[in-house]
Amino acid sequence: MLPVLQIGPAAVQLPGLLLLAGVWIGSLLAERQARRLGMAGDGVERLILVALVSGVVAARLGYAASYPEVYLSRPVGLLALTPFTLAPDVGVAAGLIAAWIYGQRKQLPLWPTLDALAAGLAAFAVCLALAHLASGEAFGAPADVPWTIELWGARRHPTQAYELLASAAIFLLLLRLEAGRPFPGFAFGVFLALTAGARLVIEAWRGDSVVWFESLRAAQIVSLAVLLGALALLRRLAGASTRPGS
Repeated sequence: MLPVLQIGPAAVQLPGLLLLAGVWIGSLLAERQARRLGMAGDGVERLILVALVSGVVAARLGYAASYPEVYLSRPVGLLALTPFTLAPDVGVAAGLIAAWIYGQRKQLPLWPTLDALAAGLAAFAVCLALAHLASGEAFGAPADVPWTIELWGARRHPTQAYELLASAAIFLLLLRLEAGRPFPGFAFGVFLALTAGARLVIEAWRGDSVVWFESLRAAQIVSLAVLLGALALLRRLAGASTRPGS
């Protein structure tokens, strides 16, 4: 794990730097794919910016709402440049809502826009896995398999490495899909299905899972629902593309 990168006298938080790199690379890929699909690349780029700013602000405020005494005594903490004082669920929800509103106002076509975003989202997922690897977040459960790593006082599954391998494979596959897609929404549906499927499997080896009803892992329930929804979506879009006049 390498949470802090020391460059001379400067100490750089490596996980945060990797996340920023993921946003930058993902935006470039989304813009390039938008142009390949005949869309205005700057429209997708602005959508990403709106979603990102809205998501980060909401995530920080959501986290602050959980610890009001800390931020009331030191409001400047709201401006801290650290990814660990964010509420990811609040941020994702706010970012999606903001992106939806922006896309509707600018009349961006839904499925081509999501297809343009797919490879960029996959690239960000790779950088997120690298950030987890650097910080030790998303750690595995204790295990005795030969490839365990020493982390937080125990030998554990290297779930960050599992996440990285899965994300890299999904990213490479989506790059191959850029050459052609059988119907609008295909690339995004594939990204959604594969990402949810990977999380469903990897979660079984995680050591930091949120458990519901004493035995069910929350992330696996959500991932299964997303996987089934993505498969249903792909089937529906494929059927619509084969109808006469579509």
